[in-house]
Amino acid sequence: MEPQSDFLRLAFSPQVVRRALWYAVIVGAILIGINHADALARGDVDSVRLIRMGLTVLVPYTVSTLSSVQALQDRGETRT
Repeated sequence: MEPQSDFLRLAFSPQVVRRALWYAVIVGAILIGINHADALARGDVDSVRLIRMGLTVLVPYTVSTLSSVQALQDRGETRT
């Protein structure tokens, strides 16, 4: 199996997606609080800020996915 398809199969496996979503919600909420709390308190939330908040949540999802896939590959778990 090609490395890219193996990576994608692992990245979209249920265990990796569940873990990444969990971290995205927890860490994303903390980061949104740190970076956007003042704007949220003022009610200053426009479409640009919403996009930035979405990207804020996407970062921990991506980091968790990449690290989970790498850990599984390092352990030799290419099947999930």
